[in-house]
Amino acid sequence: MEAKPQCINSVTMAPVALPKVDDLRIEDKEEDKKPDEVEDEGDEGEDDDEEGPAGGDAQKKKKKKKKPKKKKAAAMVQSEPPRVGLSKIFRNGVYPVGEEVEYKDDTTCRITSEEMREKERLLQGDPTDTYQNIRKAAEVHRQVRQYAARNIKPGMTMIEIADMIENGTRSLVEENGFEAGIGFPTGLSTNEVAAHYSPNPGDTKVLQKSDVLKVDFGVHVKGRIVDSAFTLTWEPTWNKLLEAVKDATNTGIAAAGIDVRLCDIGEQIQEVMESYEVEVNGKVYPVKSIRNLNGHSIVPYTIHGGHDGIPGKSVPIVKQFGAAKDTTRMEEGEYFAIETFGSTGNGRVDEDGTCSHYALTPQQPANYTLRHQSAKNLLKSIKANFGTLPFCRRYLEHVGEKNYLLGLNTLVREGILSDYPPLVDHAPGAQTAQFEHTILLRPTCKEVVSRGDDY
Repeated sequence: MEAKPQCINSVTMAPVALPKVDDLRIEDKEEDKKPDEVEDEGDEGEDDDEEGPAGGDAQKKKKKKKKPKKKKAAAMVQSEPPRVGLSKIFRNGVYPVGEEVEYKDDTTCRITSEEMREKERLLQGDPTDTYQNIRKAAEVHRQVRQYAARNIKPGMTMIEIADMIENGTRSLVEENGFEAGIGFPTGLSTNEVAAHYSPNPGDTKVLQKSDVLKVDFGVHVKGRIVDSAFTLTWEPTWNKLLEAVKDATNTGIAAAGIDVRLCDIGEQIQEVMESYEVEVNGKVYPVKSIRNLNGHSIVPYTIHGGHDGIPGKSVPIVKQFGAAKDTTRMEEGEYFAIETFGSTGNGRVDEDGTCSHYALTPQQPANYTLRHQSAKNLLKSIKANFGTLPFCRRYLEHVGEKNYLLGLNTLVREGILSDYPPLVDHAPGAQTAQFEHTILLRPTCKEVVSRGDDY
């Protein structure tokens, strides 16, 4: 009998109680009901029979007219696999709030400050409904990932797993161009590969029982991306590795906040991560933070922060020294993915393997000439379908592109597109794990928007 995945059975930080899928029910309003939903129970007319002798003073007795009862409309619940768009479940457009956490060592009493609360009211009532867009994306992520975690099994192909996640995401978020959709390619990296593997068309790779699988996917609503990841294993040997990374991620989340220095977060993450060890066949391996991977700020339609030529902020997962020490502070209103990666190998990754991830280069070359018409057509399609959002080869086929490899390679060579090959720890036998959540630094508190009762 196969062991159950170990990564979602314990949570080191108690999450806020969020509604379960089965509880997400909203009854139709009465005015929305169809005529055939009205039940005519005991709608009776007057009784014309008289009591007493004929011609007497007896009055007619009339039965009271019963008001017609309406049948209760069937509650809308999520299907299995998840395919019901969230707007059909949350009919009022209000989505679950993530885990709300007071800022650590906060001396401004933000959570009770009337000034900060007024800021919250203004933000929640803004025309773009920023909070609700983020929370809808987060709820999509929770529902899709919880189904995926229960149903991913060794023996499945990577394309089957990716389709499971992406079909659910597209349905629940109600994919609609740049209004809502997938935030970036679904990462399904295994073992020594820490990130940036997604199956290309024709990939026949099969998930093995011995694999450590990182599941990393994103959802966006009006460009507000929720980025969250977890790790699955069916081999108890690696439980401590998963525990270390989950603990480190929760440490980073706890440390993050307004005015907190980025370097201080990295130092705390590494201290927790590297307090763990993994025993393999009698040999003990220390868990190491992968020093050249990090968390990051997120801005609309851009997964790794930055805008107008200004780079985004990175959240390190190791202690920094000297000139490398990033003393930049987090600020109110910013939005971050706190993700940590642990390894039993070198604690460093390098690019290696067939590429699947691509995105428009943030700083486009000033002058370029595309000789091939295929490259021109492909660039037009990429801008029309993805804009600044990352994509993969399967997504190109999803929007109808064919015979695109020449154009794709040309755009990369010209610097118009950036490619992101898999990231690998090359130490023999290395295993890697990842956990990640998205946080919003609200005026009154820190909201871990992607937190669920799974992790």
